[in-house]
Amino acid sequence: MASSPDLAGRLTTELNNARRAQDKTRVLLFGTVVSAVKNREIELGRALTDDDVVEVIRKSIKTRRESVDQYGKAGRQDLADKEQAEITALEPFLPAAIDPAEIRAAVREVVAGGTRDLGKVMGLVMPKFKGKADGKVINQIVREELQAG
Repeated sequence: MASSPDLAGRLTTELNNARRAQDKTRVLLFGTVVSAVKNREIELGRALTDDDVVEVIRKSIKTRRESVDQYGKAGRQDLADKEQAEITALEPFLPAAIDPAEIRAAVREVVAGGTRDLGKVMGLVMPKFKGKADGKVINQIVREELQAG
């Protein structure tokens, strides 16, 4: 039974498909992401796991979300839409999102253990969800739980 291709391989396949279709926008997008994956591999000096690749994709999406905000504030909806389309193209490569209730339960467990400092709670909770949940979402849940408690 053949295993499914790894995430970096799927990105490369997507890049090659875009090249064949002569879709310049997708070639540029996936070329940039594949390049970022290779740079990360060089930086770490080892082959990347799917979790490492997910981290690179999340960083790419985060950068584009910041661009959407900046372009929106500058009144450049055309550029904001372009960045949003790139986010939409990258999101299918991310694993399914973790249920916020699962994150909340982990945060409550840490808070119940006596930790009340935002930074310390984040430090204990983040490793459990690394590569599986957006840090912003986790931070928001931690803040809500600390205020409620």
